[in-house]
Amino acid sequence: MIPAKGLTGPGYDGHTFWDTETFVLPVLTYTSPGAAADALGWRHMTLPLARDRANQLGLEGATFPWRTIRGHECSGYWPAGTAAFHINADISDAVVRYVDATQDEQFEREIGLDILVQTARLWRSLGHHDVGGVFRIDGVTGPDEYSAVVDNNVYTNLMARRNLQEAAETAMRHPDVADRLGVNAEEAASWRDAAAAMLIPYDERLGVHPQSESFTNHARWDFSATKPDHYPLLLNYPYFDLYRKQVVKQADLVLALHLCGDAFTDEQKERDFAYYEGLTVRDSSLSAQTQAVVAAEVGQLELAHDYLGETALMDLHDLNHNTRDGLHIASMAGAWSGLVAGFGGMRAGKGTLRFAPRLPGGISRLAFRMRYRGNRIKVSVTGEAARYELLDGRGLTLWHHGERFTLADEPVELPIEQIPVRPAVTQPAGREPAPRRIDPHGRDPRRR
Repeated sequence: MIPAKGLTGPGYDGHTFWDTETFVLPVLTYTSPGAAADALGWRHMTLPLARDRANQLGLEGATFPWRTIRGHECSGYWPAGTAAFHINADISDAVVRYVDATQDEQFEREIGLDILVQTARLWRSLGHHDVGGVFRIDGVTGPDEYSAVVDNNVYTNLMARRNLQEAAETAMRHPDVADRLGVNAEEAASWRDAAAAMLIPYDERLGVHPQSESFTNHARWDFSATKPDHYPLLLNYPYFDLYRKQVVKQADLVLALHLCGDAFTDEQKERDFAYYEGLTVRDSSLSAQTQAVVAAEVGQLELAHDYLGETALMDLHDLNHNTRDGLHIASMAGAWSGLVAGFGGMRAGKGTLRFAPRLPGGISRLAFRMRYRGNRIKVSVTGEAARYELLDGRGLTLWHHGERFTLADEPVELPIEQIPVRPAVTQPAGREPAPRRIDPHGRDPRRR
């Protein structure tokens, strides 16, 4: 297990949350995959308790706990925790990510498939097909803890869709294991049907995805009337008021843009990111790293640099005034994600490793190493070009800004096309990240 504070302090009483699989394990999967396998092996060891928890809630399959030390649910009833079923898809997604990166068939057979099957069963029993055949998942809480018990949270539904699809595909690859788990063709087909019919809300009027069904119809929080010393909002306002308004504690829909990017067009990503920038107050340390990654993807490079700084300096500068309780392990991992997935543009899945590197003005060079499918590679990025080098392994096919190439014995250097500066996006009043770079005339380059 990897507690939210690791072994660095008493914060959260040593409990583990969804931070582990969503923010910490990506780093380990691509740099120290054995450690990622160990963490997922621990989740598998707790699967019997997760199945008991599902039964307690009247559901099928397994419901992993929101907050735990050894597999029991350690949180009392709280809408932002008890209904946060997305943790089950987060864990299954970490399984899929690890298997894709390592091709560890033994792990997939002995650990991965069991987790995927039990979480797929949860989604199939938690959701339902409505009278029009659409598959809905109602009454859940997504990553944003300022919205609770909502219908069809986009992040949750997209992650559940992937969970259902991957469970069906993995069961087909290992029919003997699937048979031992009681999976038959009819059940696997029901997972595929639910995934294909999954409801993903979209607001045609605004041209953005609502964080959850009807979210964009709520009144917007009055940020101009909120005093600076009233953040974090959860300590100064009743949750009831937060739940009824358009105000976002931490990246939720924007996290979907990162982890489920293939479900959105480039134009949708730009519009969605801009919309939720104006609502997100970052009262959680988990948010800045995701905003850094997506800001870089949509061309807001200077803003991405600002968010990267916030993530990397969370404990060094004690930005949340609570480092005395222990380090923010997810923020530490988030610095890697901000660099590699953000400015390196790294995305992986289905045996494909893609890069779309671009650097902000304040960073002249970025270099990182990672592992993928038995290969160890080094990527070096400047403002003009990216250099890919195979350090170990048989070689592999990579993608650079949508162009396919083969990396073998000789390094490959490819140009980076410059993009125009995007119009600035705005954050809630007083919640802008600290700028990392000021030009010689004292101007913030984000505000062109």
